[in-house]
Amino acid sequence: MTSLPSAADTVPAPRPVASLSADEARRIALRAQGFLGAPDRRAGVRGVLRRTGAVQLDTISVLARSHELVPYARLGTVGRPTVEAAYWSSDKDGSPHAFEYWSHAACILPIEEWPHFAFRRRAYRHRPHWHHDLPRAAYDKVIAQLTAEGPLTASELGGAKNGGEWWDWSDTKIAVERALMYGEVVCTSRRGWKRVYDLAERAIPAPLLHDDLDDQACLRELVAQAGRALGVGTRSDLADYHRIKGESFDSVIADTGLVPVEVEGWSKPAWAAPEALSTPPRGRHRTTLLSPFDSLIWERARTERIFRFTHRLEAYTPRAKRMYGYFAMPVLAGGKLVGRVDPARSGDTLVARHVSLGGDLPGSPGPTKSVGATAVALAEAARWVGCTEVRVEHMTQPELRAALTAELAAALA
Repeated sequence: MTSLPSAADTVPAPRPVASLSADEARRIALRAQGFLGAPDRRAGVRGVLRRTGAVQLDTISVLARSHELVPYARLGTVGRPTVEAAYWSSDKDGSPHAFEYWSHAACILPIEEWPHFAFRRRAYRHRPHWHHDLPRAAYDKVIAQLTAEGPLTASELGGAKNGGEWWDWSDTKIAVERALMYGEVVCTSRRGWKRVYDLAERAIPAPLLHDDLDDQACLRELVAQAGRALGVGTRSDLADYHRIKGESFDSVIADTGLVPVEVEGWSKPAWAAPEALSTPPRGRHRTTLLSPFDSLIWERARTERIFRFTHRLEAYTPRAKRMYGYFAMPVLAGGKLVGRVDPARSGDTLVARHVSLGGDLPGSPGPTKSVGATAVALAEAARWVGCTEVRVEHMTQPELRAALTAELAAALA
């Protein structure tokens, strides 16, 4: 995924306060994202959400949906119902833990972040995201129905579609989504995969229900949060995390508390969270499959710079032009990206439709060294989704099939 800021990373940076090797920057990024060190099982899924600050949503479901894969990658085989409950359940007083809004994309966000998106809500109110001609009466009807009946899905509000293609939304769906963008309506839970809409004034805890922060305060908080979530990053890295414009980043970076650093091999200025520099990043590495929408790797240029690994989601690429498969998931092991697996499920079998071992840029791991880690990642993923077997179909390196099969048998035993 390419970064949103259109300007180059040319913002004048103060003199760096620290110099990092490429390896140190990589380890700092891994620790910041929760992949280095013992998993924080006490904080659990909600801890992952608070740490990353945003978990991207997507409709694609192969092993599981991406918002389930993100905590799995960091915590291991936490139950999928536990993941869903952590996002969508409320406290005894009815206070939600998360809400959905537009951040890096459509994301689950910690409820505490509601005030920091006031700048985006204001922007949408002045410039609607969609250019549909929507009768005012349709908008008012949705608000009145939610007021009278409580939380409802689009279907319960009267239907999401007009009967055409998937994007052929009804006036009801357009109205409720516009109200969500404006902040009059919020989604703090889902039923299945359907958003449940409610009035923000009823769902958001009173101390957080305000747009008191001006745009600069919002931007300052979000850039600082991106810095903590990434550990270290360039202008594009940090601005892209919540899809903030480059010039907006420039206007607040000096007041975020992030400190300028230089990183070996990085041609652009960078900033780091002070806590990321306070102690050397050490600990156990996770071995796992990563969702293509995981915040560790969702920005393609950063992934190439840090991991020497090219990653592209090919779900929307014509089948004949795909190199690695529909939903190729990078394999993380030893703090490096060591291969890709395009998974599927067939009954109680996890099917590795395409396995590509090793990286593809100079300095990346070789295929032979990736065999064992890929087997471990596949075996754990199989257990997580209730599969008892793993079947490998196509491999970029067919000469390593026997070795991978043997390692899989050992990992599944």
